[in-house]
Amino acid sequence: MPTFLTDSIPAAKPATMQAIVFDDFGGPEVLVTRELPAPELRPHDLLVRNASIGVNRADLYHRKGAYGRASFGDADTMGLEIAGTVIEAGPLVQGFSVGDRVMGIVGGGAYAEISRIDHRMAIHVPGNLDLVDAGAIPEVFVTAHEALFHLAGLCAGESVLIHAAAGGVGSAAVQLAHAAGARVFATASGDKREAVLGFGADVFIDYRSEDFQTVVAQATDGKGVDVVIDFVGAPYLEPNVRSLAVGGRMVMVGLLGGSQGAALPMDLVLYRHLRIFGTVMKSRSPEVKQAMVQRFAQRWLGGLESGALRPVIDSSFALADAAQAHRHMESGVSIGKILLLPGNGK
Repeated sequence: MPTFLTDSIPAAKPATMQAIVFDDFGGPEVLVTRELPAPELRPHDLLVRNASIGVNRADLYHRKGAYGRASFGDADTMGLEIAGTVIEAGPLVQGFSVGDRVMGIVGGGAYAEISRIDHRMAIHVPGNLDLVDAGAIPEVFVTAHEALFHLAGLCAGESVLIHAAAGGVGSAAVQLAHAAGARVFATASGDKREAVLGFGADVFIDYRSEDFQTVVAQATDGKGVDVVIDFVGAPYLEPNVRSLAVGGRMVMVGLLGGSQGAALPMDLVLYRHLRIFGTVMKSRSPEVKQAMVQRFAQRWLGGLESGALRPVIDSSFALADAAQAHRHMESGVSIGKILLLPGNGK
């Protein structure tokens, strides 16, 4: 396996940079490239010259106006995750130096050549991992770890049903659950079967042609699974609950199918001693997000170093082609992460 050595000491921060902005909410066409001042360094910050930028579904919601013009702590421009090389470090930074290869989660401002990130949200990129590929890791793997282990408490020998298993968080969740020794049921469209099985799923369910509640019941002799990780929302609430075993836990990570019209079998929640959690990272406090990142790194950085865990990358686009990247995500055909690459892309 190749080793990617630390880059040579990077050039100092320029006064300006290229970034993606939008003047009005709307479709992908509102995204444009503009020259902006480079971010100012705060005491706990790293300034990072981005090698790659992860595209997340939250970015689509941001572009459409779901969050208004809110700032999320680091910038009021778009983007949540980066990988790149440190070009400056604040006076209170610990554990990082100029020239280090890092990946991490930012509170806005990823869609740019340079981003600032609180060092407590950053993770060193393992030497055997390509820096561009590292941009596909932070948001999805941290979210998947939080849902599976911190909230649901998934243990070796248990079973888990993961929906949208070909997506960014879903593909990460399948890998983590498999690595933890769980039996993994995974739903996706049938054309993504081989990819999802390759991530480590034990039972693949084509949501277009199979009823996942029936498949789970048959495969578990009617017991159900211990954990459900759901991204769909209202349409799946009742069958998800009916698919849970006694003492089961469900974590809601998204609402792709909407939030209205859900039916909750309250008798099952009561008599099966079920627990239902919701989690979203974007609106959490900095302290909570820092703890989430650190929990993931402490448990799984070794798996990234060994290659047992891997970023799943669907495609990459030049930063200036952010609109095209958003269209690709909205098409629903992607498997894993979509990346933006400052410069010419590839």
